[in-house]
Amino acid sequence: MAPSEPIDPDIDLSVPAQRRELVDGQAPVLAAVAVGGALGAAARYGASLLWPTAAGAFPLTTLLVNVTGCAVIGVFMVLITDVWAAHRLVRPFFGTGVLGGFTTFSTYAVDVQHLIGSAEAGTGLAHLAATVIAALAAVWCSASLTRRLISRRQK
Repeated sequence: MAPSEPIDPDIDLSVPAQRRELVDGQAPVLAAVAVGGALGAAARYGASLLWPTAAGAFPLTTLLVNVTGCAVIGVFMVLITDVWAAHRLVRPFFGTGVLGGFTTFSTYAVDVQHLIGSAEAGTGLAHLAATVIAALAAVWCSASLTRRLISRRQK
């Protein structure tokens, strides 16, 4: 039986200096994603408490949370790529953590599954299509609008 290869052949975890490099480089990123994710998930949960969805009804809160999160990611990505050089932890914290925790595509999938399973297939399929279309449109529109506003300010 051949010995197993390390996950990253450039890092030998038996070498203390390389182990320290891995911890120093990735631990802050992991912490930033975790803290951001907790904040985003708490905001999403708050939205579900403020605007609950009745069983069998169109999950409007889930749709609005996902579309809003996608619109914000469009603005955010333009700002950190075109306008300013952000700290290396800003993108993992806000983009992956906060917005990843806020947008709720797992709940979206469960909502669709429950609707289809409870004889609300039309509502489930409408939610399935509306979320994808609206989320993609939100990212594209917000990124385009942000770029347009930035170019006007620079003139």
